[in-house]
Amino acid sequence: MNSNSSSIGSFVERPFPDFRNPTIDTLTWGKKRHHIPILLEMDVTVAREALRAQKRQTGQRMSFTGWLVKCIAQAVSEHPFIHGIRKGRRRIVMFEDVDVAIIVERAVGQPGIGETLPMPYIIRQANEKTVAAIHDEIRTAQQQAVLPGEVQIGSTRAVWLTQIFTLMPRWMRDLLVWQPLFGNPFQLKHRMGTVAVTVLGMAGQAGLSWGIPIGIHPLIVAVGAIAKRPGVVDDQIAVREYVGLTVLFDHDVTDGAPVAHFVRCLQKLMGNGYGLTRATDRATD
Repeated sequence: MNSNSSSIGSFVERPFPDFRNPTIDTLTWGKKRHHIPILLEMDVTVAREALRAQKRQTGQRMSFTGWLVKCIAQAVSEHPFIHGIRKGRRRIVMFEDVDVAIIVERAVGQPGIGETLPMPYIIRQANEKTVAAIHDEIRTAQQQAVLPGEVQIGSTRAVWLTQIFTLMPRWMRDLLVWQPLFGNPFQLKHRMGTVAVTVLGMAGQAGLSWGIPIGIHPLIVAVGAIAKRPGVVDDQIAVREYVGLTVLFDHDVTDGAPVAHFVRCLQKLMGNGYGLTRATDRATD
């Protein structure tokens, strides 16, 4: 409905899209998690140089996000407690496979009145895949057709079930879907993965940037902007490239000291350009 008022100005009113309800639910449940954020800056000079060299040699651009997913998945596989999920009050389930959920922006709704919605896609066993395989999988997900009513790319659920879910009142979604899901670590991993990686899309920023997302995964990594800054290499000051990284871990499952080991492992993997160079494949402390 269009309207024009001299005191308010022109505006457009339209129905609230039901497909946004799962996103709102995720934010609501995420606020109940005891996530602790850690803001980091990671040296990615070696990786960026390797990616540019590959582009020059092959003419193909490899995904920086895909490489990050590989590094994160490898670090998690070496420190599996970081993506553990509580089972009841007395048990924690730690998985060997690292299923990483990424966010892919896709247009949903009718042409002209639709909007771009961040839709999750799960990269299964990311710790076992190469950077190239993850890159190809992400590109395929970005090009995959999205049917009306879908809220997750590659979901095995029937679209009509998803549509019913989005139309349910909030209390019913909590009772029938979210509460049973959070009570079952195996279903939670199957439906949502155990690690979430979100790229905040801050290209063009003048310097490093960070964001603190809200989510429901045991481990969440938010990727900010990349910037050039002075760094020390072999006791010499040099121009290096850094990326702002925010790591959120579930304080119900693990504490600061084990997380510090995970962060150091991730820092070594990223600093060595893991998966892109001949540097060591493990970074265990």
